[in-house]
Amino acid sequence: MNHITAFPALAIVIAAYLLLAAGGGMMLDGDAYSMTLMSGTEMTLRGEDFFVIAGLVALFFEMLKLAFGARISTLHHILAIVTFIIASNCFVLLGDAGTPSFLMLVIMSLIVVLANGMTPLRNAKALTP
Repeated sequence: MNHITAFPALAIVIAAYLLLAAGGGMMLDGDAYSMTLMSGTEMTLRGEDFFVIAGLVALFFEMLKLAFGARISTLHHILAIVTFIIASNCFVLLGDAGTPSFLMLVIMSLIVVLANGMTPLRNAKALTP
């Protein structure tokens, strides 16, 4: 069970984005949802926007793991680093991933890596008298 919780949730969102982008990106580029606000402004969400929202939800769950976990496992930290490295390389090297939405997903994965690295420091400081 520990191996399942060690897998970064953000990796699933990034993999789904890359799969849809590789399939032509039509679902990412098109308008997915549109609504008129009370101000009369038309708000339109594109397919990419839903991945940013899903990434924020995944980031929330990653932060919950950090907040309620006694300590971060080495496996979780390594997988978070690998996710960031793969996502950042995809952003730079793949044309389909070179979008502002994917950049936001890369930044979210960097936040997970940094938070994973800071948690042992916080726990060690709490243990010192």
